[in-house]
Amino acid sequence: YNEYKSYLRMNLRQIAVLLCMIVLTLSGRDFYNILGVSRSASKKEIKKAYRKLAMQYHPDKNPGDDSAADKFKEINEAYETLIDEDKRKTFDRHGEEGVKKMNQHGGGGHDPFANFFGHFGFGHQEEQRENRGSDVVVDLYVTLEELYLGNFVTIKRNKPTYVETSGTRQCNCRMEMKTIMTGPGSFQMTQHRVCDQCKAVRLETETEEIDLEIEPGMVDGMTQKFTGKGEPHMEGEHGDLYFKVVTQKHPVFERKGDDLYTNVTISLQEALVGFEMSLPHLDNHKVPIKRDKVTWHGATIMKKGEGMPNFENRHKLGNLYITFDVKFPRGELTEEEKERIRSVLKQADVQKAYNGH
Repeated sequence: YNEYKSYLRMNLRQIAVLLCMIVLTLSGRDFYNILGVSRSASKKEIKKAYRKLAMQYHPDKNPGDDSAADKFKEINEAYETLIDEDKRKTFDRHGEEGVKKMNQHGGGGHDPFANFFGHFGFGHQEEQRENRGSDVVVDLYVTLEELYLGNFVTIKRNKPTYVETSGTRQCNCRMEMKTIMTGPGSFQMTQHRVCDQCKAVRLETETEEIDLEIEPGMVDGMTQKFTGKGEPHMEGEHGDLYFKVVTQKHPVFERKGDDLYTNVTISLQEALVGFEMSLPHLDNHKVPIKRDKVTWHGATIMKKGEGMPNFENRHKLGNLYITFDVKFPRGELTEEEKERIRSVLKQADVQKAYNGH
């Protein structure tokens, strides 16, 4: 009977511990539910869900909306946890509280945007780190539509990396001073090369997916930095990877700062009597153009707020400048047609030579 009571107490303790773990796990937020994915979701599914929600609740798209800002922060916390294998395992076993304890003991705390969207800036400055691989700069060709609307892209990259193999090698080599006694009261200092013994390594290539955000208003030369994604170093860290924005030539618009420029060809008849048209913009909305006056060749009009979004302030838009080209008709006019034109225009002859440059 006493043995049975002892066995029962032991089982009760185990049940109590198990219940405590369950309560601990369930007491925090459900990061899977926040991102709208199942507990068996793959990394690709997590990234896809995160991209969609990040676009929806981004503070720049919801100015002054505190609830959207809180939601955006919560989405980032969920993504940071579930995209990291170690943190995800800890979350599955011990919930949010377990992840917090893991971070307190140095198991995390990185910025999710550093690996997901990169850091934005112009050019790049190589940090002074010892034993560090070279940085890699890659041109990121983007369309004007992407720079107007924004976009998320996934790029596959073959990343070289060193992996351990059998055998040893000399590593961490350095020069050290050694003092040698050459006689009574006489010493000589010499320099010697000293190395440690490390495991041998070989260079391999692994394919990785890198997610980038093309933000509205970004300009040529702006870079996104991905820490530790550059060239490897046999005895140190990887360098960094930079994607540099390069705008592809657009068939209709040219960008200068936040302003857009385009040319519209009209007929001589339209130039004289007026016309009305709609110009498709980068997001396919229609820009109305109406002219009742005579439009001369080379005339330019401005459409306020129809340019590119400003990178620092998405609600500030540049202007659209439209220059008109007048297309003259081909062929010959009869004397009767010429006379009718003269009677309508009633213009005196203007024949003046001047320096137009």
